[in-house]
Amino acid sequence: MVLTVDHSSSASAFALGAPKNGIREILELGRTMGDVIQLSLGEPSFPTPPHVIEAAERALEDGWTKYASSAGVPALREALAQKVHRVNGITADPDQIMVTAGAVEGLLLTLFTLCEQGDEVLLPNPGWSNYLGMAHLARVKPVGYSLNAQTGYVPNLAQLEELVTPRTRVLVLNSPSNPIGSLIREPLMRELLDFADRRGIWVVADECYDELTYEEGFVSAAALSDSPRIVTAHSFSKTYAMTGWRVGYLTLPKGLTQVVTRINEPVVSCVSTVGQAAALAAVSGPQDCVREMRSGYKSRRDLAVATLIASGVSPALVPPGAFYLWVDAREHVTSSHEFALQLLRERRVAVTPGTAFGDEGEGYFRISYGGDIAELETGLRSFSAQLTGITA
Repeated sequence: MVLTVDHSSSASAFALGAPKNGIREILELGRTMGDVIQLSLGEPSFPTPPHVIEAAERALEDGWTKYASSAGVPALREALAQKVHRVNGITADPDQIMVTAGAVEGLLLTLFTLCEQGDEVLLPNPGWSNYLGMAHLARVKPVGYSLNAQTGYVPNLAQLEELVTPRTRVLVLNSPSNPIGSLIREPLMRELLDFADRRGIWVVADECYDELTYEEGFVSAAALSDSPRIVTAHSFSKTYAMTGWRVGYLTLPKGLTQVVTRINEPVVSCVSTVGQAAALAAVSGPQDCVREMRSGYKSRRDLAVATLIASGVSPALVPPGAFYLWVDAREHVTSSHEFALQLLRERRVAVTPGTAFGDEGEGYFRISYGGDIAELETGLRSFSAQLTGITA
């Protein structure tokens, strides 16, 4: 007999109070079922480019199996300083770059570094679900600002002015947005940076989809200002289809890298050296793979939008970035969560309920077009049929 013990009663109230991840809930349920069309996860269907895998194999053969600096392998930090200048327009020295275990760790370390317990952090609502978990771990108060049709799915300066208090410490800006795909274009970005500067607030710019944009308009916050209070988070996960490699990086103001590195030491010590070798090959090698994947996502976006419209459902906007559609279904559903569970059980299609990204996501769904293109059209037709009550 196998004895199963429930230790949940022994866990701390702090641990039990961590927010649940609504994306993972649908994903894990789907994994217990057969033949599920996966439109919920931000997972590229493209394989990691061959030259990146080959670099990791060489690194293993060459003995890249030891500890690295907590801030990252020097050669990678140098290559990333060149990348942020070339792609993002940010001027940074290698010692302003820190390699992290995915952008998620970089963002969490940033909150740990900048915030005292009880400080307030302005977060997009709807926004990436992990932001709330990070706020909980950092023991700060999340304060949501709206991204909706009235604001054009970008931050509204007047609302931010109303939300700021003496405890406001950080403004998180995510462009392109997850889950919406919207962009904060230069005029508004300058206004937001001016707002933060006047208020003495740090800007944490989540730019993980910086190279997955389909029209002009993307701009990096740190490229527009010489403020010493801007941190930028980047990732290899989406740009190079390297989600499982867990490599991201921060661009930091001068002098802050040492502090973040000190906090990183008891968390992961350092990012996998083999992963860093792969990342170095990705960022310094041929970039044709990035252009090809971006073109592929744009084609999928156009197919997804056309399929939904033909089925009587319209996305909230044609996203200029990332690889998600934000679908407004408020006239059809009262609970996004319950509908998503019903869709999964009855039609074997997984989409993410908008409530996974904040309470203002009720009545909406995030649909990823980053996955298998062969399943995309079929999944969208099933979603639309379930939504509109069509028997199909």
